[in-house]
Amino acid sequence: MDMRQLGASGVKVTPIIFGAWAVGGWMWGGADDQQSIDTIRAAIDAGVNTIDTAAIYGMGHSETLVGKAIAGRPRDQVVIATKCGMRWDDPKAEGIEPWNQKTPDGQDVVVRKNSKPASIAWEVEQSLKRLNTDYIDLYQIHWPDTSTPLEDSMAAMEKLREAGKIRAIGVSNYNVQQMQQAGKVVKLASLQPPYSVLRRGIEKEILPYCRDHDIGVMVYSPLERGLLTGKVTVDRKFPPGDHRAEHKLFTVDSRRRILTALESIRPIAARHKANFAQIIINYTIHVPGITAALVGARTVEQAQSNAFAMTFTLSTDERQVIRGAFDPLVV
Repeated sequence: MDMRQLGASGVKVTPIIFGAWAVGGWMWGGADDQQSIDTIRAAIDAGVNTIDTAAIYGMGHSETLVGKAIAGRPRDQVVIATKCGMRWDDPKAEGIEPWNQKTPDGQDVVVRKNSKPASIAWEVEQSLKRLNTDYIDLYQIHWPDTSTPLEDSMAAMEKLREAGKIRAIGVSNYNVQQMQQAGKVVKLASLQPPYSVLRRGIEKEILPYCRDHDIGVMVYSPLERGLLTGKVTVDRKFPPGDHRAEHKLFTVDSRRRILTALESIRPIAARHKANFAQIIINYTIHVPGITAALVGARTVEQAQSNAFAMTFTLSTDERQVIRGAFDPLVV
C-alpha cells in the first residue's frame, strides 16, 4: 500500500483517509451507529489506514464510534487524526463566532471557536477518552480562533506533543499567513483545506506554500458532499438536518450541470472499470502537493468502493480531460 508521510512528522497515511464527519450524524440527517462502526472497519480492512474525525462531529459521537470501531486492533496499524477548537459543551465557555446548532439527539447548543491553551488541554483529554486511546497521531486545530494569539495556541499544541499525547500537529482551514505564524512556534505536519475539481482555490497560494515548507495537505470534500459521485440526481430530496439542502452547489441547475460534466468523463471511468467517485478521488490524490483526500462513507459498500480508487493510475491525457470537463463549473 502506498503510504505518504505528513511533512517531517513521521506520521504516514494512505492516500485516502476515512472522513468521519457524516458518521457522527451531525448536519447529515443522522446515522446508524452499528452501520457506521461496520463501515469504518470495512475501510480499514480495505487498506485505508487513517481515520479523520473531530470533537465537534456529532458533539463527540463520531470520536466515540471511531474508538469502538478500532477496538481490538493493534494501535500502530491505525492512524487517528482528530481536531479541537470548536466548543459546544460548556455554555459559559469562551470563544468567538457563536452559532446555534442541534446535537444529533435534538438538543440546542451554541458552538464557538476556541483555541485557548486551557481549552486545548481540556479537549485533548476528552478526545483521548472517547477514542479510547493513549495518544492521537495527528491533532489539528479545526478553525482559526482570531481572539486567541495563534502563537499561544501552537505552544499549547507543542506541549501536548512533548508530553506524548499527540504525535504531530496540524491545522485546518488556515491561510498562508496563519501557517507562517504557526511555523514560528511549531513544525506543522499538515494542513486540511477544502479542495475538489469544482473548488480549486488552494492551487494558487496554499499548495505551493505547503510544498515549499514540507507541510502535508489532506483535502476535505473532494466529492463535494456526494455531488461528484453522480448519485445526487436533480430530484434528490434531503432529510431534515441535512446541510446540503441549503448549499449553493446543490441547486437543481448546479446538479444538472455537474451531472452533464460527469457524463463527459464516462469513457475514462469505463476504461478503468471505475465509477465516477473513484475517478474523481484518484484524480484528487495525484494533484501535485496533495498528500491525501478525506472521503466519507456511510455503508460498507461505499467504504470498499472508495478504497478501490487507490488501485489504478490515470494518464496525463485523462487527467487533462477530467480537469477540463469541470473548468466551466469551478466556484
